[in-house]
Amino acid sequence: MNRTFMTTLLGVTAIIGLAAASPAASAAEAYRMMTGPQGGSWVPLGGALKDMWEKALPGVSVQALPGAGIANVRGIEEGKAEIGFGNSITTVDAVEGAEPFKSPHKNVCNIATLYPQYFQVVVPADGGINSIKDLKGKSITTQPRGNTGEMITQQLLKVNGLSYNDVKVSFVSYTDSVSQMKDGHAQAFSLGTTVPAGAIMDLAAGRDIKLLDLSSNLDGMRKLNPGYNLVTVPAGTYPKQAGDVKVIGYATHIVAGCKLPTDTVYTMTKTMAANVSAMAAVNKAMAKLTVQEMAQDIGVPFHPGAAKFYKESGVKM
Repeated sequence: MNRTFMTTLLGVTAIIGLAAASPAASAAEAYRMMTGPQGGSWVPLGGALKDMWEKALPGVSVQALPGAGIANVRGIEEGKAEIGFGNSITTVDAVEGAEPFKSPHKNVCNIATLYPQYFQVVVPADGGINSIKDLKGKSITTQPRGNTGEMITQQLLKVNGLSYNDVKVSFVSYTDSVSQMKDGHAQAFSLGTTVPAGAIMDLAAGRDIKLLDLSSNLDGMRKLNPGYNLVTVPAGTYPKQAGDVKVIGYATHIVAGCKLPTDTVYTMTKTMAANVSAMAAVNKAMAKLTVQEMAQDIGVPFHPGAAKFYKESGVKM
């Protein structure tokens, strides 16, 4: 055999052997992250997290998938995903096994609280709708079943003595909801997201709208879930919004399977804390996010990796 050919063959074999033995190659991990519905803020934020985590964790790939608050928690519990966005109120329900969950979820751990969520109900400015009770007999649109926004819509109707039987409801994406409102096929659009909501800004570009003040509903909502509070949508958040509007609030956070490696989640948490500006570029609500706020106790046990980072950062757990 030609000596030059033999030397080349041995060299190629050695390179292949080194590649096979490389820690990055052998330890490659693929994680699935459930985000949110089309048109919502969780989709682009999920893309930002994917990019920063893959850079911080060599050999790790993150697949961003569509999802919703309730569905994400179920997905992690059932092993369909490893990471996901969650809403504080429904994740607590999952951990406790309260409705709409059938049993306690034991494989769901908290990583970080990110920002407040605003449950908003938007209606045409000239539609004569001034309260939830005024929705009786109207066509409304909200998110698909399994989304936290859909659940809150149902609860809000309940505390006003109404149900889905009293309205005509469509369970669709934010994008489709905006289309229905612009076309006049729906008289109200409910959603739980940040402010300003891109979907509402899109809608406001096509017709005059207003937000419903939901402050009178807080007591009834807190009887269903004590995690609810009131948050303010400041005047001027949306076109022609002259004054502050009180709406129902809760928090967005990141959850993961409790069995995810401690070192992996530690690095994910540390990376988020070091890249607040990158997350805020996607969602301005996080512009002033601190490690202390990330470590807020919302009633969901922290993943050991996240807890390790917070303790090292001087946060009292």
